[in-house]
Amino acid sequence: MDKALARAVIWDMDGTLVDTAELHYRAWVQVAAEVNKPFSHADFVATFGRRNPEILRLLFGENLSDRDVAQLGDRKEELYRDLARQGVRLLPGVQPLLAALEAAGFRQAIGSSAPRRNLDLILELTGSTGYFDAVVAMEDTQRGKPDPQVFLVAAQKLAVPPAACLVIEDAVAGVQAAAAARMKCIAVTFAGHHPEHLLRQAGADRVVPNLSEVSVDLVQQLLRAAGIPGSIG
Repeated sequence: MDKALARAVIWDMDGTLVDTAELHYRAWVQVAAEVNKPFSHADFVATFGRRNPEILRLLFGENLSDRDVAQLGDRKEELYRDLARQGVRLLPGVQPLLAALEAAGFRQAIGSSAPRRNLDLILELTGSTGYFDAVVAMEDTQRGKPDPQVFLVAAQKLAVPPAACLVIEDAVAGVQAAAAARMKCIAVTFAGHHPEHLLRQAGADRVVPNLSEVSVDLVQQLLRAAGIPGSIG
């Protein structure tokens, strides 16, 4: 593909590709109980989508050592992966959109705050590994969403200019990160983590109830609005 015509779609994972929020919540509840710390559903909603070091220090104290942060984060992710292995499915509309974008010549990447082992497991369990040319995980970044770093790293790995990338997200922080990266963004409300009006306020260019509402034509239309030619080589 001519690099000048390269286009990309960068996918968030949780709440966008799959809905594993309940699994994350259950894992956090157990970790908090093990260290005798409170953890409410409100705490979960307020921190969902951030990197573990940020979540742990925000909820359990800035004085946590790096070792404690690493151990608690590893424990939480072990619990999460055990739960995920019981069964995870792609959300409505995801697989047809992945296939249509691939057929149209789009490059695709995952841009997530989750650890790489989690992302690899979900892609394996859902049979979607082959659709992605790059995966950007927690280990690849130093700053979590709403900082744009995760999406900018994904664009770099795909060798596609940020302006020619569109992000698919479900969280306010993720939409803000896409806007900060100067990328177009489609937000999906299916998982129900954030209401439509907040996603629009955060900068989403389009908000849809599920990804069955998204087509290659819509993605091209949004990129053309950003000044990117619609044809794909």
